[in-house]
Amino acid sequence: MIDNPAIDKIKKDVSENDVVLFMKGTPTFPQCGFSAAVVQVLSHLGVQFKGINVLEDDEIRTGIKEFANWPTIPQLYVKGEFVGGCDIVREMAESGELAMLMKEKDITAN
Repeated sequence: MIDNPAIDKIKKDVSENDVVLFMKGTPTFPQCGFSAAVVQVLSHLGVQFKGINVLEDDEIRTGIKEFANWPTIPQLYVKGEFVGGCDIVREMAESGELAMLMKEKDITAN
């Protein structure tokens, strides 16, 4: 396997943070509607998360799509596990499944 610094950084961020959102923009200033929607869901749940702005680094932007084998951004990870993109996160939030996942993974709300 070829050494890929972007993938290494993604792995590090995902393993060192309980909840990570790879997004366009930042949690305080999302730069696309889909990223804003996921930020809103996580904020509504009171979940602390690390937002990573893929617009600042093309290698991360490309690498995250390869890492999860998922073509779109945003991408949500909880305890190192890929959860999904905007539609999946919204559906899980509406059904209560996302709150249950956070509880199961011992992620506390504020």
